[in-house]
Amino acid sequence: MQFVQNVPFFSIMLCMVSGIFSAMLPSRVAKWVTAGLAAAVAALNLWLTLFMWGYGESYVYWMGHFPAPWGNELRAGVLEPTLAVVFSLIMLLSVLGGMRKLTEQVDRKKVNIVCVMLDLVLAAMMSMLYTNDLFTAYVFIEINTLAAAGLVMMRQHGRALVAGVRYMMMNLLGSSLFLIGIVILYTITGHLLMVNIHESVVALAASGQYHVPLTVVVSLISVGLAMKCALFPFDKWLPAAYSNSTPSGSAMLSSIVSKGYIFLLIKVYVRVIGFDVIRSLGICDVLFVFGAIGMIAGSVNAMRAKTTRMMVAYSSVAQIGYIFAALGLGNELGILCALWHTLAHSATKSMLFISAHTLDHASGDTHLRKDLRGGFYRSPLAAAAFTLGAANLVGVPMLSVFITKVTMAQAAVMTGGRHTVIALCALAISTLLNAYYFLGTTMQLYIPDHEHPERNARVKINVYAAIGLVGFIALNLTLSFCAQGIFGALLDGLTRFA
Repeated sequence: MQFVQNVPFFSIMLCMVSGIFSAMLPSRVAKWVTAGLAAAVAALNLWLTLFMWGYGESYVYWMGHFPAPWGNELRAGVLEPTLAVVFSLIMLLSVLGGMRKLTEQVDRKKVNIVCVMLDLVLAAMMSMLYTNDLFTAYVFIEINTLAAAGLVMMRQHGRALVAGVRYMMMNLLGSSLFLIGIVILYTITGHLLMVNIHESVVALAASGQYHVPLTVVVSLISVGLAMKCALFPFDKWLPAAYSNSTPSGSAMLSSIVSKGYIFLLIKVYVRVIGFDVIRSLGICDVLFVFGAIGMIAGSVNAMRAKTTRMMVAYSSVAQIGYIFAALGLGNELGILCALWHTLAHSATKSMLFISAHTLDHASGDTHLRKDLRGGFYRSPLAAAAFTLGAANLVGVPMLSVFITKVTMAQAAVMTGGRHTVIALCALAISTLLNAYYFLGTTMQLYIPDHEHPERNARVKINVYAAIGLVGFIALNLTLSFCAQGIFGALLDGLTRFA
């Protein structure tokens, strides 16, 4: 084994150790340790990604060099480090973009705790990407849940505390369903390692044994992770949690936290159960229906939202719907579409939250959409980032979400039947609604406020927010204009994923 193949282990342990040190360091230093951690993890995983493109095959890493069942396994291919690079870059830019606001909105004595929570979120993401053991995945699901709830509550005002409690209740219920599913799966297969479970499930499906328990297992795991991702109708906790957190917290919750669960669900479907078995159990149809409804329901609620952050939060419900509807199409192109949108939406939504917080600050710390009039004149960089994010989620050609919509339409046509009609109608309606509320809000930014001319003056934003916004713009443009190469890496990784 070459030294670079230790990167999955290093990525997880670096995050865990940084969490310990962040709790003890001065808050000013802890923030930079967290930012440095994200940069280091991104660099390590980029190194592994380049190696895996040449290496070709996936490999298994034994924790402590002990095989199962005494040791624990990590598994890496092309797909895992590629996702890890993007997610760690998103964390880096989110921390930078919200660094100054973090000190203003959180008690200085608790900034260290926020840094610990951010480190643990990244550790959980790395573990869910790389683990080859279902129970280890559950352990880090719980770590992710507790850390994310802490990020929501850190502002210490009434709405944030209520949103954090609601987040905790819904997510712990989802975790419980996931754990029950693992217990039943272990009972009927006798394994916790994903590859071993897959071999047992294939044999059981071929013999027709345990059909009902297997259906229950897949249903429990699917519902549990859908609740944690805020798939409609389990989305009621999401808007308040996302909109009441700090800028960095909102950006992380909408990208890394929710997308870790989505990748884990894809891993369960493809590597643990097998997608052929998933299709035979009829789970895909359920995912498709609720995903299509979520695409429209989330857009309708976003259209009715009065605050900018609430609008951006509700739009996440619609975008999660895209991912689940693509998975529900039940073919390889649909899975690939879900993976691509996981990246595209993560980068775009984080940028939207950071830019929305910056625009609100430049507009006098308002939250209302109507008060953003003339925002471009107060903060041109934040307005440009918000415009790019809005155009992307609407599906403007050449941008990354446009690729999602085209790929999803192609996957729906391949599936045929009612899926084609429903998917194309949901795409059309959701796109029109996206255009209505996103472009309507964006246009307000470029209209001078003639009633209050003093509000058209430039407002200085801090240098860290500017660096974060520039970085997010660069990341989103890279995903858009280098889509062919990244899409090819995802396809190659998915081919070798099972």
